[in-house]
Amino acid sequence: MAYKPFDLTGKVALVTGGNGGIGLGMAEAMAQAGADVVIWGTNAEKNAAAEAKLKAHGVRVLSQRIDVSQEQQVVEGMAQAAQQMGRLDTVVANAGIGGGARSFAEMSTETWRRVMGVNLDGVFFTFREATKHMVARAQGGDPGGSLVVTSSLSAVHGAARNEAYSSAKTAVLGMVRGLAVEYARYGIRANAVLPGWIATDMTAGAQGNDKFNEQVIKRVPVRRWGEPEDFGGIAVYLASDASRFHTGDSILIDGGYAIF
Repeated sequence: MAYKPFDLTGKVALVTGGNGGIGLGMAEAMAQAGADVVIWGTNAEKNAAAEAKLKAHGVRVLSQRIDVSQEQQVVEGMAQAAQQMGRLDTVVANAGIGGGARSFAEMSTETWRRVMGVNLDGVFFTFREATKHMVARAQGGDPGGSLVVTSSLSAVHGAARNEAYSSAKTAVLGMVRGLAVEYARYGIRANAVLPGWIATDMTAGAQGNDKFNEQVIKRVPVRRWGEPEDFGGIAVYLASDASRFHTGDSILIDGGYAIF
């Protein structure tokens, strides 16, 4: 028999923030590998456009308008997704927002809590509901599952004036390590992906800034911005049986920026 560990046929992947950027890059790659896909986003028009793009790959697609910072929306959305799709094999907690200040001393409590609400609480709500489904499936004789969180280079590099964002992105690393240990007995894995400087809507302002490109992007050894498509491979790998012994890890995808 041919070695086909990256074939995701029969699997279902849910991606929060899956209607654009890194999330859509991950979702599209998994769809191309044969997975049925659920995407969550708060923008109905972007959801519809992403759904149409993903359906072109011949897989089942469900889009849901979910704000991950709202606990009840996550609870109901996860239950609906599992019911409609039949199962959830991979859940990618990717939804995130930025939020900085002119200085840490000037950061408002509102900004801090808004960023934490999506980037940390949202991951907690998402993974809590996902583990309930995966554990119940395992107890029924069908173990396995993959939890993936999109962290950030800022979790390991100092991010001046963005301490709310970096704090949340650091916290989720501890969360996945704990999940990896606690849920391994059910065949559930948990890993984090840490993107570097990626061309998405969140970084649109910096992309057009000549000074930023000269001082920062030129320091990236591969000499370019990352693209959402650069995260397709890691998404397929972590959703597949090829990574069945890979858990509790933090995987940096930054074009070599952190080591230069």
